[in-house]
Amino acid sequence: MKPFFVFSGQGAQAIGMGRDLVEAFPAAKARFDEADAVLGYDQSSIVFEGPAEKLTESRYCQPAIYTMSCAALDAFRSRFPEVKPVACAGLSLGEYGALYAGGAFDFASGLRLLAQRAELMDRACRSTSGGMASVLSGDPDVIREVCAACGIDVANYNSPGQIVISGEKEKLAKAVEELKNRGMRKVVVLNVAGAFHSRLMAPAGEALKPVLEASAMTLPTTPVYHNFTAAVAGSVEELKANLASQVAGSVRWEECVRAMVAAGGDTMIEFGPGNVLTGLLRRTLPEVPYFNVNSAASLESLAF
Repeated sequence: MKPFFVFSGQGAQAIGMGRDLVEAFPAAKARFDEADAVLGYDQSSIVFEGPAEKLTESRYCQPAIYTMSCAALDAFRSRFPEVKPVACAGLSLGEYGALYAGGAFDFASGLRLLAQRAELMDRACRSTSGGMASVLSGDPDVIREVCAACGIDVANYNSPGQIVISGEKEKLAKAVEELKNRGMRKVVVLNVAGAFHSRLMAPAGEALKPVLEASAMTLPTTPVYHNFTAAVAGSVEELKANLASQVAGSVRWEECVRAMVAAGGDTMIEFGPGNVLTGLLRRTLPEVPYFNVNSAASLESLAF
């Protein structure tokens, strides 16, 4: 087996995520304890007890998913230390989990970075009126054409037949109407806090640049495929530029998955809450096997 590790993105959060991992694996408990100390507030109680409205806010949600995903990874490593990935990637904020897994920075450094990213994106959400919609079974060229005409952006290329669009609410509504007029019946407006991965997030991406420049990190020892380029960075400078550009840029997830398989990956292991990424894999490369590590039970059921 040559696994590639992937890490969940925003929207996968759920009250109670990681609690059973913390109870069953000391390595997972260490991650949550460290996160509480680094962040300066009791993140664990928000994650384990809610309220859901608070956990949904970007400034709490992003660090929480990163912590839970890294806790799942470290619990996995404590049980299967010999299983090494051939590549890593993460969806949006999940890219920080992938970089932790790849050795670009330690857990606390990644958490501090992500907490600042989350604050900047939360601020951008509050200062704009943005939304997102999922387009199923649509022609990518037509979707791009409609987005350009309406002044919005393609946020995610998730899998064959699933593209997410993003922008100002009024312009998004016009795009949704136009896509339906062009025969795309499955266009679903998403319940999100803002227009992620669109031009409305550009101020957050710009503000993140000096934060990244001041942060210590190295090139990962395991290749990490970036959302913005669907490729591996050749230098630390490029890595940081990708993280800044990713905030307002399109997430090229389908390309990342195909690239990791082309590089030799033969099994996907998804770390973090939910099972969104393995679900996208089934639509992209259904022949590739997968596992989820999102609970103590899921980890204890694994056998390699």
